[in-house]
Amino acid sequence: MKTTILFDLDGTLLDSTDAILLCFEDSYDDFGLKAPEKEKIKSLIGHPLDYMYEHLGIEKDRVWDFVDRYKFHYRKRSKSMTYFLPEAEEAIIEAASFARLGVVTTKTGSYSKALLEHMGVMKYFEVLIGREDVINPKPHPEPVLKALHQMNIDYKDNIWMIGDTCLDMVSAKDAGIKSVGVTCGYGTLKQLQKCTEFIENDSKNAVLQIKQIIKL
Repeated sequence: MKTTILFDLDGTLLDSTDAILLCFEDSYDDFGLKAPEKEKIKSLIGHPLDYMYEHLGIEKDRVWDFVDRYKFHYRKRSKSMTYFLPEAEEAIIEAASFARLGVVTTKTGSYSKALLEHMGVMKYFEVLIGREDVINPKPHPEPVLKALHQMNIDYKDNIWMIGDTCLDMVSAKDAGIKSVGVTCGYGTLKQLQKCTEFIENDSKNAVLQIKQIIKL
């Protein structure tokens, strides 16, 4: 039986919270401004950076200046300040034993690939779709559909998205695939219950849930 699993990154496989918050603080500091409260920034993680800055109050004509400064700092910090979430590395290895794997993220794809290579797991993924690879990021279905297209997937059954926010779940649903939400990231259980049927506490259990559903 053919199976494909697409993973989100931040909050699903990786914990980049400290790096993200510090890079936001530094970007504001670069322009002589005080950064918003950390909880306000965290509430927007999962969205693209331009969306985050705009919804944190930065004027539209200055958003990309802030994004550039964020990326400048993130390039230096990402590898040393990013960690696997509990059971995440095991989830990848388990999933690779029975499924084809891809990553669909709103992070910059080039940084994400370098990060996963540094952590020793990029070899498990056939494709990684990042923010620069699409016009419409999640929750639009374009990133999921592009990943499946690049993988030459010719079936619709047994394709799954594992993610920690409704951005992931809605993107999956609108692309015509199933999803499992995980509560180890930035979305709450209450939020996830509104946008997916299946919810687990981490990515390893999400993978095992998929194995059980497809009766492997």
